[in-house]
Amino acid sequence: MVHNLSAYVPLIPARYAIILSGVISIGLYGGALILQYFGELTPCSMCLWQRWPHMAIILLTLTGLCWHAPRLTLTLIFIAALASMVLGAYHAGVEWKFWPGPMGCTANLSSTRDLASLTDSLLATPVVQCDKITLSFLGLSLAGWNSLFSLDICLITLISLIKGEERAL
Repeated sequence: MVHNLSAYVPLIPARYAIILSGVISIGLYGGALILQYFGELTPCSMCLWQRWPHMAIILLTLTGLCWHAPRLTLTLIFIAALASMVLGAYHAGVEWKFWPGPMGCTANLSSTRDLASLTDSLLATPVVQCDKITLSFLGLSLAGWNSLFSLDICLITLISLIKGEERAL
């Protein structure tokens, strides 16, 4: 059955898979920055966590195109995308109240200030809660979309790794 299904899955050359993964991550990371700085949507802590795997994928894409180890690059991209997918799914579950989120999901505070300026900073800083959906599109929050696009990156890299190995046989 799996062998029959394999005939319908297209071959994605390693170089194209690396580029496509990088383009998706650039789109997600760039979109998050645009929404933060131009859309004035303040990210919560979990939103910021989800950006790190995409930064890693972007760096892996840039180095992987110059580096002559496509299988290793694809494997590392897969691991980063899997981390992003899990973080996005966890965050979406917190937003949908499936499970509780982390306790420290608020704005960062600097301990180098005096008490009066710390109080002023607290009053001026909007508290962003991880369990509140700030923006949704087609019924999914941004965390849900991040999880789905990260799943796409996982599938692209897996297809490239598996089909590339079949082709070499």
